[in-house]
Amino acid sequence: MTISPRRPVFDANATGGAFGDLPEWNLSDLYTAPDAPELAQDMEWLEKACAAFAADYEGKLADLDAAGMAECIARYEAIEEKAGRVMSYTGLRYYQNTVDAGRVKLLSDAQDKITTYTTPLVFFSLEFNRIPDDRYEAVFADPKVSRYKPVFDRMRAMKPYQLSDELEKFLHDQSVVGAAAWNRLFDETTAALEFDVDGEMLSLEATTTLLSDHDRAKREAAAHALAKVFGENIRTFSRIHNTLAKEKEIEDRWRKMPTPQTGRHLSNDVEPEVVEALRNAVVAAYPRLSHRYYALKAKWLGLDKLQVWDRNAPLPTEAPRDIQWDEAKETVLDAYAGFDPRMAEIAQPFFEKGWIDAGVKPGKAPGAFAHPTVTTVHPYVMLNYLGKPRDVMTLAHELGHGVHQVLAAKQGEMLSSTPLTLAETASVFGEMLTFRKLLAAAKTREERKTLLAGKVEDMINTVVRQIAFYDFECKLHAARAQGELTPEDINALWMSVQGESLGPAFEFMDGYETFWSYIPHFVHSPFYVYAYAFGDGLVNALYAAYEAQPKGFQDKYFAMLEAGGSMHHKQLLAPFDLDASDPAFWDKGLSMIEGFIDELEAMEEA
Repeated sequence: MTISPRRPVFDANATGGAFGDLPEWNLSDLYTAPDAPELAQDMEWLEKACAAFAADYEGKLADLDAAGMAECIARYEAIEEKAGRVMSYTGLRYYQNTVDAGRVKLLSDAQDKITTYTTPLVFFSLEFNRIPDDRYEAVFADPKVSRYKPVFDRMRAMKPYQLSDELEKFLHDQSVVGAAAWNRLFDETTAALEFDVDGEMLSLEATTTLLSDHDRAKREAAAHALAKVFGENIRTFSRIHNTLAKEKEIEDRWRKMPTPQTGRHLSNDVEPEVVEALRNAVVAAYPRLSHRYYALKAKWLGLDKLQVWDRNAPLPTEAPRDIQWDEAKETVLDAYAGFDPRMAEIAQPFFEKGWIDAGVKPGKAPGAFAHPTVTTVHPYVMLNYLGKPRDVMTLAHELGHGVHQVLAAKQGEMLSSTPLTLAETASVFGEMLTFRKLLAAAKTREERKTLLAGKVEDMINTVVRQIAFYDFECKLHAARAQGELTPEDINALWMSVQGESLGPAFEFMDGYETFWSYIPHFVHSPFYVYAYAFGDGLVNALYAAYEAQPKGFQDKYFAMLEAGGSMHHKQLLAPFDLDASDPAFWDKGLSMIEGFIDELEAMEEA
């Protein structure tokens, strides 16, 4: 994460050391090297294929019959596959070391070229949306193309917000020096940050990990180090957020989007009222969830008030230990196999074939993700593994994404991608399976209490914290529409949601007001965060359905994952008798968290 040679032991753990032999990516399934002839050939093919596609189809889409439309879609998917392969390879290499100039250049050059090559394709969605409704319905009733109708229905949902062809092409071309450039500045800035924690220079990932250390003094030192460095860089982060929010406001205004959130809801194929019902249910539950839990935690820690560095602190009864990579692997695979052997079989190659990059290394992007790449290859999982219990849950989470992406790949490039609201389903379900297996194996009351508390904290972080993030973003974009925001303005918006969501058990140290600055979702994917809460609530409801009627559940679950983006959430959940558009649905999911807190409170009274 950092370019400093002073960085301590973490570097040694990149492929081995304290946690065992940690895997690294083998990207050769995409390309064997940055100078591989196949990469150059694919770029050359893309340039020609995009030009030929535009020449053959621009101005003619409305005249295509079903057979012609099927051929058109096949050619479009082939272009998407090739461009996706190139960008996956250059992007994954970049995330391995975001401060390496060669990797930065490779990614930037690829983005520039592909943006240029694909500019002639901008006509496709614009012209597609101008096909008369009766003609569109008639063509897509034909079995040759009917399976693609859901993806084009989503495309046509953008019809009211479409600009002229010339403006759409301008926005496409301009993107590489717009949002993409500011995104890269954010990534490179956060990757190069260094934090002095008691004389030890650490990366962002290593420093935030200390916030869950057993030693309270270390947690406090880490929190103050984060606040110091964020404060020193706050003007850069403020400029990034101001610019991106303003750019979004301008584009939304031109498109006549009714709200800043509209674009995200459309891309997620979810109705605004469903998201609003989720948000309102969670906010109403703050006193029953986070407020109640953190009051318990303060009591366990023997504190009148919790500080921000106590939020993710382990319980005093939890024995500190580092979890070896092999143990983490076995824990997750066993949990997956216990649900269905097919799930573990799909996950196994990730460990054996270089599909996971687990070690913390200089310049490596923080956090974790599963990248689906393209449907002709396979996903890649990135972790920053530091041997903590939460790292095991992160592995379970990202592998869940990986399993989902493998299963959905059979849908092809245009239909495999799942809307964000459903994209978190398999990942959160994978976490739940791992947690339930560990809970069932708990040998003592204290071990059960520790596991329950850890799960409640994870759920609060996934549901309460992410909805608070969503509210912060809503306030940020609304305020930016009125004018430039100073760092102090953004800090105040951040603090306005923190006390409400975390509750009266907390005090907030000076400097915590800057902690919005390092959260990548605000930069990369505005309003993404509610998808985590959506996924958690959905999985809680799904798991309750599994417990109530386990017979046949696995087959229905696999069918849901295999569907990818080919169905709306109502269709996907119907086999489980669940409906996310019912406001009471979210209360079902939240009641599972409440039940865990009830059990923890009962343990105190026993």
